[in-house]
Amino acid sequence: MRKIALPLLLLLLALTACVKLDVTPRGTESGEAFFAEPGAYRAFLARIYAGLAVTGQQGPSGDPDLQNLDEGFSSYLRQYWQLQELTTESAVIGWTDEGLQDLHFHNWTSDNQFVHAMYSRLYYQIALSNEFLRQTTEEKLNERGVPADQRTEIATFRIEARFLRALSYYHGLDLFGTLPLYVETTPTDQDPVQTNRAGIFLFLEAELHAIKDLLPPPGEAPYGRVDRAAVWALQSQLYLNAEVYTGQLRYDECLLACQRIIASGNYQLEPVYHDLFTTDNHTSPEIIYAIPFDGVNTQTWGGMTYLVHAPLGGRMVPTDYGVEGAWAGLRTTSTLVDLFEQQAFEDRRARFFTNGQSREINRLNDFQQGYAISKFTNLSRAGLAGSNKTFPDTDFPLFRLGAIYLTYAEAVLRGAAEGSREEALGYLNLLRRRAGAAAPLSNEDLTLDFILAERSRELHWEAQRRTDLIRFDAFTVNGVWPWKGGVPEGMPSNPHRRLFPIPEAELLANPALHQNGGY
Repeated sequence: MRKIALPLLLLLLALTACVKLDVTPRGTESGEAFFAEPGAYRAFLARIYAGLAVTGQQGPSGDPDLQNLDEGFSSYLRQYWQLQELTTESAVIGWTDEGLQDLHFHNWTSDNQFVHAMYSRLYYQIALSNEFLRQTTEEKLNERGVPADQRTEIATFRIEARFLRALSYYHGLDLFGTLPLYVETTPTDQDPVQTNRAGIFLFLEAELHAIKDLLPPPGEAPYGRVDRAAVWALQSQLYLNAEVYTGQLRYDECLLACQRIIASGNYQLEPVYHDLFTTDNHTSPEIIYAIPFDGVNTQTWGGMTYLVHAPLGGRMVPTDYGVEGAWAGLRTTSTLVDLFEQQAFEDRRARFFTNGQSREINRLNDFQQGYAISKFTNLSRAGLAGSNKTFPDTDFPLFRLGAIYLTYAEAVLRGAAEGSREEALGYLNLLRRRAGAAAPLSNEDLTLDFILAERSRELHWEAQRRTDLIRFDAFTVNGVWPWKGGVPEGMPSNPHRRLFPIPEAELLANPALHQNGGY
């Protein structure tokens, strides 16, 4: 990964598709021999970061992290994006791989291969983080005679590993609810014990609180590594959705996390919206933390390769987007199109390709039914193609200031004691002006319904929509959009779909686990 230099071949790890508590270096060197190398600790941390992007020890495939799962299909970002977007009105896909269109239809099962891949990726990341923390205790460093100056650096690495573990636990909390919770001190010879949603929430709250002041201040970490603002951003998401996770309102804490990011003064809106999604978006003043990709050093069939190629097809010319090859898969529904077109101005954030495309979808496997979207490209701001015409250089923004502005406004509307409607309107109007709105929002415009619609417009295809719809109680019974329920006009789904099932393979491997209700 170009911005943090990942020496992937220094660390070879293997994990089956079922959850294991330990991850042991494999190959010709023992674990202790590996950690005798001067760059071993940095390499291990780099591999944890890389797990959000790549799928194995060589790019784009061929030596996978997870056995028994297709590498391209099992990419962390690709699966997280699919579970967050393909289950909503934002995106559909025409491919007929087993279980894929079940995500649109809201009829996935515990055998769904994409749900299983996401669950396995979460625990691969968690296992890596735990192993790094086991290998960097004071006792281990004393045994190896690690010098004091290196220990200072390793101490920071440990905090980053704890954040990355928390990130995966947060995604697991949101997607699956009840999870096996284990840390570096959990005995590795026992089956993990399942913890309810409130317990996972409390763990995350405590962990993020413990590390938030131990990372570098905003803007002082190397690009591609996390700082305090990333912790605040994750806290804002955790507290924004606390009522869903625990039944408790935590909007005051949500607002405080947003205020800390804004008050840092380190972030400003990108002047041109679509410059957030180009090959040089690593220079954007808006991005708080992104998953880095590089066409030479981070080659994968998942991640940004998927998000750039899969939306191209029909009359679209791939080279206009910096790549060669159109995968003819992803489009959007008329429900998202309506959210843009119901406004009194032409929204610059909408990048619908309509030439030869129908607005409505009667056959999912016909790419030219449904408008195409070219949100992510392999082009720079100046229109130059990336370093590789297959594997993009574009990074995926996981946290950015625009989302923080929307979260601030929602927290105010939902009753946060601090903050003000005036400030909320000011932040939203900054977003609206960038989108091309001439008239500012009025106080009467500021409603929760507006926030939900504006989040869809501002954050479409950024892996947030499912979580937003659930928080607004619009995902299952109260939400209808094309192809939900497996019919063109859409239909409501059952409330248990707000959580994904624990994969059947995990239940068989660990009898102590229990399934989520409804599955």
